[in-house]
Amino acid sequence: MYNLSDSKTVQKVLEKHGFHFSKSLGQNFLINPTVCPRMAEMGGAAPDVAALEVGPGIGVLTQELAKRCRKVVAIELDRRLFPVLEETLDDFSNVKIVPGDVLKIDLPQLFDEEFAGMDVIVCANLPYYITSPVIMRLLEEKLPIRSLTVMVQKEAAQRLCAQPGERACGAVSAAVRYYAEPRVLFPVSRGSFMPPPNVDSAVIRLDIRGQALLPDEEERTFFRVVRAAFGQRRKTAVNSLSAGLSLPKERVAGAMAQAGLSPTVRAEQLTLSDFAALNRALFKEESE
Repeated sequence: MYNLSDSKTVQKVLEKHGFHFSKSLGQNFLINPTVCPRMAEMGGAAPDVAALEVGPGIGVLTQELAKRCRKVVAIELDRRLFPVLEETLDDFSNVKIVPGDVLKIDLPQLFDEEFAGMDVIVCANLPYYITSPVIMRLLEEKLPIRSLTVMVQKEAAQRLCAQPGERACGAVSAAVRYYAEPRVLFPVSRGSFMPPPNVDSAVIRLDIRGQALLPDEEERTFFRVVRAAFGQRRKTAVNSLSAGLSLPKERVAGAMAQAGLSPTVRAEQLTLSDFAALNRALFKEESE
């Protein structure tokens, strides 16, 4: 089995296949030998579990998942990596590489075909330029996933896991928390990669909630409210909501009062329960 944490081995394999790093795809391959085993273990990899990986790169995390999991399916966009992965993962019969873009591929169909009847985790070193879109796609599809354990840019980790009241809290923080319980697991320095990026990273885990917090009809407007509330962060939630939802300020202020919220509260101070109550107060007439 290839030691993909050894930079010389990695360079040799890449040169053999004429591979060159793509800046546009955000390619930085992990070479720190402690990170991937830790990700796999803390991500819930186990013999009775299947894993979905996004962007396997040269297969360093894939190897660790394949050692521990019943099955690993990895979605890879860069076809230049297919012959590399075929070589580096040759020792594993429980790995399947699926070509495609995770933002466009039919994920429910993929799960039906590859993971029927299995407990599934997501474990991935995500390209930083599409971190939030990938995470939200995986959450919004409401796939039968137990948890997502992903490496992201340090600042993104802080936003994704931010609690209400924290400065980093934003619309994506609220959206992630709606679907899952997020937490930061451990930091990863920029020197852990080849080539090293200009930022540090962190591994986070999102444990998927067992059931939806709101019925479908409320969920649709809930996210409109969240996005509008954070649309103008320097303003109070009343002003942001009025502008973002094109509603009279009086109606918004009345809904805030009905939800038991201060008229001067800002979006980052609101909890999920606050947003849910505000959503019901704002759109009660439409749902009746």
